[in-house]
Amino acid sequence: MVGHLDNTQHPDLLVGTETGDDAAVWRIADDRALISTADFITPVVDDARTWGRVAAANSVSDVYAMGGKPLFALNLVGWNSDELPVELLGEVLAGGADIAKAGGFIIAGGHTIDDPEPKYGMSVTGEVNPQFMLTNAGLKPGQALVLTKPLGIGIITTAMKAERASDDTTAAAVESMTRLNDVAAEVAVKGGATGATDVTGFGLLGHLGRMAIESGVDVSIDVEATPFLVGAKQLAADGLIPGGTHRNLAWVRKQLQPGDHDETTQLMFADAQTSGGLVFGVDPSKTEEALARLAETGHTAAIIGFTTEGSGTITLT
Repeated sequence: MVGHLDNTQHPDLLVGTETGDDAAVWRIADDRALISTADFITPVVDDARTWGRVAAANSVSDVYAMGGKPLFALNLVGWNSDELPVELLGEVLAGGADIAKAGGFIIAGGHTIDDPEPKYGMSVTGEVNPQFMLTNAGLKPGQALVLTKPLGIGIITTAMKAERASDDTTAAAVESMTRLNDVAAEVAVKGGATGATDVTGFGLLGHLGRMAIESGVDVSIDVEATPFLVGAKQLAADGLIPGGTHRNLAWVRKQLQPGDHDETTQLMFADAQTSGGLVFGVDPSKTEEALARLAETGHTAAIIGFTTEGSGTITLT
């Protein structure tokens, strides 16, 4: 849709629209660049403050996916003022403030419009040293792929709306969605990663598939080694799979080699995530240290596959 637009190049625009990366990056000095991103979502949980936390964590994730740190954010709000009390909006914004405090950034303002369906998110500005910037075109052959959060959020939130998710499954999903990717970004940069992305709306297959194409590598994913949130596999088997996940799989199918894995398994790997974790590539010798650091900070992380020379094929093994 944006291919026909004038994407004028500039030497200081380090990351623009060409590779479909997580955020734009603008160099302001040899050792400093600004990161700019925006995201907003509709409610995924019933509690207003929790939704605010999820939406804010989801918005700031793109800064971490670039290897950066957030500086400040602007709130983006769509609100049905005829149907919803403003006090409820106050709770949503308080949730966003919780995440800003946890992430060490400032909320400096924002913008609100009337909207039949409530929406909340943020425009976030961050910074990164260009020498340590992570991009979705940075994977290299021979790397191990580390995933920092379990999959299954889209399946579980669909089940929550249908009142089919258990309390334990719901709690695990909320904990995952409100966990910041700040530590994951630090671990990736310290481990020498050059390629990373966060796993959000296009699912693991969609985001990793784009990374593989832009990086010029093939990817193999170990199905059994990939972590899923408690209850997600059974809910998927019961058919509680969001429409966006089906669209994700249709989009990536042309580059997917599923082996003998069935449709449900493929859909689980294409599941549309909200505030998912990072996936990054590092030298295999660095994985033990990375996983240990992630484990000690409460992450459920795993090595889920490897990269080889290629042109973007994803193989499920």
